Amino acid sequence: MNRFVRALAAGTAVASIAAAGLAQNAPQPAWPSKPIRMIVTFPPGGSADATVRIVAPKLGERLGQQVVVDNRPGAGGNIGLAALAKSDADGHTLAVGAAGGLAANGALYPKMPFDAQKDFVPISLLAHITFVLVVPPTSPIRSVADLISQAKAEPGKISVGHGGNGTAMHLSVQLLKLMAQVDLTEIAYKGSGPVALDVIGGQVPAGMLDLPSVLQQIKAGKVRALAVTGGARLAQLPDVPTLAEAGIRGYESTGWFGVVATAATPPAVVARLESELRAVLVDPEVIAGARAAGVELSPTTSAEFGRFIASETIKWADVIKRSGTKLD
Repeated sequence: MNRFVRALAAGTAVASIAAAGLAQNAPQPAWPSKPIRMIVTFPPGGSADATVRIVAPKLGERLGQQVVVDNRPGAGGNIGLAALAKSDADGHTLAVGAAGGLAANGALYPKMPFDAQKDFVPISLLAHITFVLVVPPTSPIRSVADLISQAKAEPGKISVGHGGNGTAMHLSVQLLKLMAQVDLTEIAYKGSGPVALDVIGGQVPAGMLDLPSVLQQIKAGKVRALAVTGGARLAQLPDVPTLAEAGIRGYESTGWFGVVATAATPPAVVARLESELRAVLVDPEVIAGARAAGVELSPTTSAEFGRFIASETIKWADVIKRSGTKLD
């Protein structure tokens, strides 16, 4: 009897090992097997949303599945990225995050609904965007020097609107205040569009906006551009100086956004996404469409994007600490 039990147990063990081997060697389900949801952590109509809507159809063609854009703005990207963190790690849900949610918010918010370093795996950077400091066309402020002079004469009187707490526009204003040593009152909006309208109407004295949201208004004379935030002048605005050229030596700040997936996404899926996304981002038609929207595409590898996020996290944590900025 004991011999029979031992034989039965041995047979069961062999069967289990065989079954495990078959399971390991069994073909894995094809990916993607259903439409892919692309969470965009910005409202419709902004530069990130416009870029994703250029990229998504092309990516869908290459993957053989539709890529559906799902706008989840708010809290500097936290709302959309929190939704990604709770999704299945099967590569069928991705998110487009930016400096706020992926790099800065951990230093801004006392509590975070996710850990950007642990909960996500980077796929690729999508694009860089330069910001523009603008004022109403009738404003007596005609230069960055004028702005700084007035801000120092009347601390806190000049308000600067930006696209939302935790966004790169918000951080760019913080950096300006810190480097110029001035007291500006910030007004957080939900996206760049409302800021542009209030600057045009004179309801807010100044605005820090992403270039695609305000380029046409600048060209039409509806707002006056004082300076751009990048390290070089823009081809679209060759007569507008950088903030560094305008007297804030060493100032440089650009917005960026890229694609991430949940951390447990299979490596093979991450590699496929990285490869297919790069192919889309170097497509001349996609590049032309993005440039028409004022966006320069910046494809990277997954590893490169990961290192970039890490460096941006360090940079903005330092700015936030030195400026004393905190959000509830």
